[in-house]
Amino acid sequence: MNDRSVTQRQSPRTRRSAPEPLLPPELAAEGPRRRILQAALRLFAQKGFHGSSIREIVQHAEMQASAVYAHFASKEHVLAELARAGHETHMQALQAALLECGTDPVEQLRGHVRANALFHIQYPHIAKVVNTEMHALSPELVAPALALRTQSAQLLFQILERGARSGRFELVYSGDDPAASARALYATAGALGAMALRLPYWFPTDDSFDPEELAQRHVDIALRIVGAKGAS
Repeated sequence: MNDRSVTQRQSPRTRRSAPEPLLPPELAAEGPRRRILQAALRLFAQKGFHGSSIREIVQHAEMQASAVYAHFASKEHVLAELARAGHETHMQALQAALLECGTDPVEQLRGHVRANALFHIQYPHIAKVVNTEMHALSPELVAPALALRTQSAQLLFQILERGARSGRFELVYSGDDPAASARALYATAGALGAMALRLPYWFPTDDSFDPEELAQRHVDIALRIVGAKGAS
């Protein structure tokens, strides 16, 4: 089932207009730089990076082109900053959640999955752009975002590894075959992380879903996937 068919079946009386793209508050202070990023995020989410021009960004930001180039060297630098900031905000959300969970892998997985889902619900435009447009960046410009992505992935991998080692998770894991164990853990981490990736594409703009309830459903699914023991 594609995303368009889901959207078309929503009732016209309950469907709202698309919300304004939300930027992380720490991305940039109010002013020209934030207006540029806000306009670019809106366009990149709607039309893609290659389908959007600096001229359109200038028009949406209600600025002169010279003002844009005073803050960013190119359109690629605008996308790179959005990608870096999106990954950094995501990483901070995961780290904050884990700080509240103690050392139990089950509770850590709960916190991680919940924070991951809520991020993708709160910042859908950032999530879309980050996950679909980063390929347009040069290796140099994309490197900061990729480094943060690797750190976030490692957080989940480490939770799964601790859970498997302690017997809290029923995963295919064997200390006698580290390579096989690593493959099993990475496959599980990939499945868990991917659950939230589609949220920005289908999560409704009406009140038919509560974000906290949906995040909890993701947690419940994650615990089943890993075969968590002793989870209430």
